[in-house]
Amino acid sequence: EVQLVESGGGLVQAGGSLRLSCAASGFVSEDYVIGWFRQAPGKEREAVACFDRSDGRTYSVEGRFTTSSDNAKNTVYLQIDSLQPKDTAVYYCAAANWVTETGWSWAFKYDYWGQGTQVTVSS
Repeated sequence: EVQLVESGGGLVQAGGSLRLSCAASGFVSEDYVIGWFRQAPGKEREAVACFDRSDGRTYSVEGRFTTSSDNAKNTVYLQIDSLQPKDTAVYYCAAANWVTETGWSWAFKYDYWGQGTQVTVSS
């Protein structure tokens, strides 16, 4: 059974940074994609970044969001810098078998989702 577990959320002041973790288990292959999404109250879910474990490619909506991977730990990280109150949301990681450069942000491509971790940015 595939499982994704996020951690690392919390309360942070504007201008600070956070690193979120997504620990994955249950995958038969090591070549999968981890996408990071967020959803703020009253807003639609949106993609923020992606890490492709098959070739190390990364995608991001802004330079403040960067991803990395520790393959030995089966964990993908999302680093968020220069946090702003508008970044307040529940952050989710999700897994897909493959994505394209133009379609990495499509939520329907991702088959497995974590439970989410809350990030709150105070002004």
